[in-house]
Amino acid sequence: MTTATATAAIEVRGVTKAFGDLQVLRGVDLDVQPGSIVALLGSNGAGKTTLVRILSTLLRADGGTAVVDGFDVAKAANHVRRSISLTGQFAAVDEVLTGRENLVLVARLRHLKNPGAIADDMLARFSLTEAGSRPAATYSGGMRRRLDIAMSLVGDPPIIFLDEPTTGLDPQARIDVWQTVKGLAEGGTTVLLTTQYLDEAEQLADRIAILHEGTIIRSGTLAELKKLLPAAKVTYVEKQPTLEEVFLALVGGTTSTPEGKEPR
Repeated sequence: MTTATATAAIEVRGVTKAFGDLQVLRGVDLDVQPGSIVALLGSNGAGKTTLVRILSTLLRADGGTAVVDGFDVAKAANHVRRSISLTGQFAAVDEVLTGRENLVLVARLRHLKNPGAIADDMLARFSLTEAGSRPAATYSGGMRRRLDIAMSLVGDPPIIFLDEPTTGLDPQARIDVWQTVKGLAEGGTTVLLTTQYLDEAEQLADRIAILHEGTIIRSGTLAELKKLLPAAKVTYVEKQPTLEEVFLALVGGTTSTPEGKEPR
């Protein structure tokens, strides 16, 4: 077992990963503090999901080290799995089962006592009590995603990975998920969130790490990243740089895209 620094919930040093001749990660360094939300921001193909798969023990890195909740992901994978939960880009719910049955199933798979009580508690926590007896197939996109996150949190893991959690959701459903994620951090859960949506990172993250071409080229708070661009010029209205402008300047983008859309 490799122990992380005294305060880091996730510590990544020099992680590399290639698939054949394609070098996806080129030496990633990242720290995530307990109870914080860190957004890993990058375009498609930047390596976000690959890094999350390594941290969640689904994929082995070629080089470097990664420590999650004090455990080396390569040397103590079973311990890491007890400390984490992973929610992927698409909700992993059984649509035939009711919301409550989905939660009971997860609790039983994790060999927890009183799975029914656990399911009822999670339904209440995620404002799904009234829908708990309905098949998940009848849920809206936002409700399904909330159920998916609730299933991930059965057993109260201290660290959760959210890989593009609002992909394909409408604006209201995205807001619902944002509120859920904020509530996780307020309750002490550490969240590593991958996203390609700039407004999502602005809304949620305590710190933002920009992953580009396999390395993290900048990280910091939103205010710190904005300082990388020239100060705002005051004419009649002061305009601060947006995170989108910071992101495009750092990765070499030449055109702007509508806020919240994937850079092309």
